[in-house]
Amino acid sequence: MAVGRSAASKIDWAKIGTSLGLKGQTASALAAFKKRNDDARRKVQLLSDAPQTVNFESYRSQLKNQGVIDEIESHFKSFKPATYDVSRQIKAIEAFEAQAVKNAEETKGLVDKELADLEKTLKNIEEARPFEDLTVDEVVAARPDIDERTTQLVSKGRWAVPGYKEKFGDLSVL
Repeated sequence: MAVGRSAASKIDWAKIGTSLGLKGQTASALAAFKKRNDDARRKVQLLSDAPQTVNFESYRSQLKNQGVIDEIESHFKSFKPATYDVSRQIKAIEAFEAQAVKNAEETKGLVDKELADLEKTLKNIEEARPFEDLTVDEVVAARPDIDERTTQLVSKGRWAVPGYKEKFGDLSVL
């Protein structure tokens, strides 16, 4: 048990959340688990610091009714603390831990995928030529829908792009 206490006291809770990049439900579940852990450790510390012996002789010297003291002393000596089966709680903790690890792995996978997409996008941006250097043929090759839309508008006799005047104004007065 001393090894468990030693290991539990060395956990850097803040570093766990930031190093794994935990967010959302996983981060809040970890925070709740930390709070329960801190509360349990605090209670264990308080109980272990409490005095565990009773000086019955001191009570005998102060009280007249010795029978009550003898009865209390006999109950005290015959007292056996109740033992509890904590296997159910341990299983619940292990299930929580497994779920937290699963959520963390899913989050890591999503973050890794998003990072790869962002790296790809950044590479495309860095390698892209300036807009001024592009030709019409290159724009059409990249976005064929622009050529189709332009062909459709020209075939209907429309030479102006819808919404252009509203956005940029009418330059015909110049």
